[in-house]
Amino acid sequence: MRQIFLDTETTGLSPESGDRVIEIGCVEMVNRRLTGNNKHFYLNPERKNSEDAVKIHGLTDEFLADKPLFAAIADELMDYLAGAEIVIHNAAFDVGFLNEELRRLGRPRFAEHVGRITDSLLMARDLFPGKSNSLDSLCKRLEVDNSNRTLHGALLDAGLLAEVYINMTRGQESLVIDVGSEGSGELAAAPIDFSTFQLVVLEPTPEELQAHEGVLAELDKASGQKTLWRQLQSA
Repeated sequence: MRQIFLDTETTGLSPESGDRVIEIGCVEMVNRRLTGNNKHFYLNPERKNSEDAVKIHGLTDEFLADKPLFAAIADELMDYLAGAEIVIHNAAFDVGFLNEELRRLGRPRFAEHVGRITDSLLMARDLFPGKSNSLDSLCKRLEVDNSNRTLHGALLDAGLLAEVYINMTRGQESLVIDVGSEGSGELAAAPIDFSTFQLVVLEPTPEELQAHEGVLAELDKASGQKTLWRQLQSA
């Protein structure tokens, strides 16, 4: 199971109005383990940042001036993402921007390049209804250290999202199914130590014993005295 945790930073809030992607961060996880095979790009948006956006991510026009265009990294990015499950916090925002960047290049929409898109914000709202589910709030709630997040950064946020996702989905992993011997491709039940269980035994009351005997007597009578438990008692 290959998952990519993706985040972007942008010049503003509206791709329809010409705002562009200026940073992309991707963190890879395979079978719920971080691989270190990550991707990170700064991009020249060919336009100015909004002042409000710079306050959030700190990426100035001067810093981005010599960075590559999206067209220069599109092949590398799409090849890296191909076929994977892409996990994004508030996916509609990032995917909207990526769709617009791909449209400018005459390429298919983002969803057609990847295996599937999972919105971790929708997951969080299902788990924590009525609460704040921003990435910062989830880090605090799930005890993920985000002390280095003084500004938004795509690669930093993608890494935090990966940790948050692991914590949000920890209970979904089966506790009684484990992988068999390496390379066997089989599943085996995990051993259970029944000695750790303490079973409570409830003794019947005299009234319950009497009622039970009455039921047995009726069954014995209906079978013509052929009930097996009477024969076993005699033996």
